[in-house]
Amino acid sequence: MSKTDEFISSEKSYYGKIYTDISFAIDEVQDFLDKDILRNRKYVSRQPLLKKYIDLLNAAKSEEKEKGFFGNLFNGDKYTLILKDFKKDHHEEFNQLEKCTKCECLKCMAACKFDSCNGCRNGEHITSCDHEKTNIALFDGSEDSMIELVNNKTGEDDRYEIMAIIQNVLNNRRYIVIENAHDRERFILYYYPKISEDEYGEITDETDFDFAASEYENVERA
Repeated sequence: MSKTDEFISSEKSYYGKIYTDISFAIDEVQDFLDKDILRNRKYVSRQPLLKKYIDLLNAAKSEEKEKGFFGNLFNGDKYTLILKDFKKDHHEEFNQLEKCTKCECLKCMAACKFDSCNGCRNGEHITSCDHEKTNIALFDGSEDSMIELVNNKTGEDDRYEIMAIIQNVLNNRRYIVIENAHDRERFILYYYPKISEDEYGEITDETDFDFAASEYENVERA
């Protein structure tokens, strides 16, 4: 098997599963959700793009098979480059689709009280949701999980990794768990998402702090 064949087979296996998972999820929920809510699910609008990539993989596989060994030898990595360029041009959509397959919202048919897809940000996916009071988004440790905040001890900007965002719809509050990238010290703050720039606030209410800490510590991790 050529390197191109190996690449195509690997991509078909990986993204074929993602496409199947998303297609099955749409089939399961589409008859139970309002059309506007369904359209707001990020994986619904991005599914056709993934279908196009699967079609490109199948077309490349067919051409590789027709050309045989010598055709593949002279064409080099032509198909691999085309496919990689397609993924590069749509990397945000591909990353989003990967997240969606891990998200608790994927097959959810409940009347959502939470931010849901509207609050989804790069690097996170909903890991736990009780549909009534609390949901928790965990982050993947990527660069998208990093933010800069002023370190109160030094007065200088520090990089922090977002570990989780916890939403409590009963008190309309959001909490963010962050970890200093330098000394690994953790903090829990109030989180106020804004259109221009997110804001954060110190938690002085012990009950609020204990709630957020307990939810984070007890969430089931993959």
